[in-house]
Amino acid sequence: MNLKIFLLGFIFSLPLFGQDATDIVTKAENKLRGEQSTSEVSMTIKRPNWERTIRMKSWSRGSEYSLILITSPARDKGTVYLKKQKEIYNWIPSIERNVKLPPSMMMQSWMGSDFTNDDLVRESSLVKDYNHKLLGEVEIGGRKCWQIELLPKTDAAVVWGKIILHIDQAEYIQLRSEFYDDEGDLVNLMEGKNIREIGGRTLATITIMKPVAEPGKMTILEYHTLDFETTVPREYFTTQYMKRVR
Repeated sequence: MNLKIFLLGFIFSLPLFGQDATDIVTKAENKLRGEQSTSEVSMTIKRPNWERTIRMKSWSRGSEYSLILITSPARDKGTVYLKKQKEIYNWIPSIERNVKLPPSMMMQSWMGSDFTNDDLVRESSLVKDYNHKLLGEVEIGGRKCWQIELLPKTDAAVVWGKIILHIDQAEYIQLRSEFYDDEGDLVNLMEGKNIREIGGRTLATITIMKPVAEPGKMTILEYHTLDFETTVPREYFTTQYMKRVR
């Protein structure tokens, strides 16, 4: 075999651009999460005839533990969501009851928004529950991005049949994510906007989720504060603490 042809074949059999798809997804997820973090976030749900804004605080330790406290509006204030490894709990202050969410509820709307329960508390893991394939590169907003296909592993309990990520090559920011159902139809489109430094990292501080079949509907998630240096006690991620978190 001609040596030049052999070398070209070998080079093109390597991952595109010398990067491994799983490594890229891992770096993008770790950059947003951190080992520990606290944040203050607002979520604005927009509909053709109305809109409302929900404010919340959140605490996390890696990808296994997260706690979300709703601080406004008044009717939802005090509602808490806890992710504890693969278990999801919801504290409802109006009835003083803790509810464990079954896997069947992960695809349902979170607080009436265009995000699912799974999107917000991330029961599934983009790194662990999917196989990753680097499709190529595209440009979004003047930024070069890797385009990566995620297909669920056979034993993974996930809600999406396929996800296509577009991750910025310079900062590992998820600029665009496409969510497909089991039939291969595009259901939701998520975009990262307002890229700036927050918590000592360059991130997209605004995330917009749009259901593609329902024009005029969208949900805007905005980070107002984000701290990766804080220490979050493990006791935060217990059902007992959900009742007294402030």
